[in-house]
Amino acid sequence: MQTLSQVRDCLPCLILAVLFYYLMGALGITAGAHRLWSHRTYKARLPLRVFLIIGNTMAFQNDVFEWSRDHRAHHKFSETDADPHNSRRGFFFSHVGWLLVRKHPAVKEKGSTLNLSDLRAEKLVMFQRRYYKPGVLLLCFILPTLVPWYLWDETFQNSLFFATLFRYALGLNVTWLVNSAAHMYGYRPYDKTINPRENILVSLGAVGEGFHNYHHTFPYDYSASEYRWHINFTTFFIDCMAAIGLAYDRKKVSKAAILARIKRTGEESYKSG
Repeated sequence: MQTLSQVRDCLPCLILAVLFYYLMGALGITAGAHRLWSHRTYKARLPLRVFLIIGNTMAFQNDVFEWSRDHRAHHKFSETDADPHNSRRGFFFSHVGWLLVRKHPAVKEKGSTLNLSDLRAEKLVMFQRRYYKPGVLLLCFILPTLVPWYLWDETFQNSLFFATLFRYALGLNVTWLVNSAAHMYGYRPYDKTINPRENILVSLGAVGEGFHNYHHTFPYDYSASEYRWHINFTTFFIDCMAAIGLAYDRKKVSKAAILARIKRTGEESYKSG
């Protein structure tokens, strides 16, 4: 059994491991499944795509193909029965309930009309889909547990519960908050006619994905926000990758287009501002 001093000595390493795993999984979702593969807001060279596939598998939130398919349906049929996590059905349903029940028939019917040919044509995406279960077992559960246990003699229990189970549960719930809280709580400076909101707390946890009113108004913007690096680690990461040549063709909405949209459909307080 570890002494109290030994536990304290290991604690910073364990916290860093949890943070590293969390960020890698988060980027696999935000920079990978979301901004790269769902919306094609930028392009990535093979080393970056491999990194994002690994992070996405570590996050264990469905493979890129399935995640992107559901997300494209969410945008195209937002707040309808064809939206996989329709927020009009309540907080619990949009947060996690949609994963606990059978899909509404409209989700399957409308989802079958989506064009997913770009995803099917990408060998890396289909490779992940083919080997997703063993990949998840290795990258989400086995390696995150074994690394702290082996490298700095962390207890197996601490490695399992903190580096793996706690980190995984935290990643899931923060991502789900984008579907639930960011569709219900916050302000709508860009389009007051839709439910998605700007939610700073969600953006803090989801490394930049809480600027949801902006994202649903301009889904093709690689930053998913008007303000780029402001509470947006994912945009910072993509820009760093662009600086070393691994990301390119980043799409951004012009300031003039943003201001015009605010005046046309934004909430009154932002129109006057």
